Amino acid sequence: MPETYSWSRTNPPQSELPGANPWVRQAPPGNAARFLGGSPVAVFFRLLFASMLVGALLVWLDISPFQIFDNLRRLVDYVWSLGFDAVREIGRYIVAGAIIVVPVWLILRLMSFRAPR
Repeated sequence: MPETYSWSRTNPPQSELPGANPWVRQAPPGNAARFLGGSPVAVFFRLLFASMLVGALLVWLDISPFQIFDNLRRLVDYVWSLGFDAVREIGRYIVAGAIIVVPVWLILRLMSFRAPR
């Protein structure tokens, strides 16, 4: 009678090597593999597949990478100009307030300096 193999997820089959468990993922050896998150070849193919999917989506949406970089540059320029426009606007408020506050402060300071306590 042929041998039948029965196993479940809680009781996985053991391979011929002692201590090897097919359900436990072993950490890849080496610094490069640890840095990349797997073997360099596997990471290359994962990146290749992800790039193909993203590229197909960009082509389908009619977007080029150059448009993305140009729009990012324009966004930075726009935020930069908003920042300095805001600084200019705040500067105008400060100057308008200082025209009144500084002379009043100076008069009050001179009056308190002359008055005996």
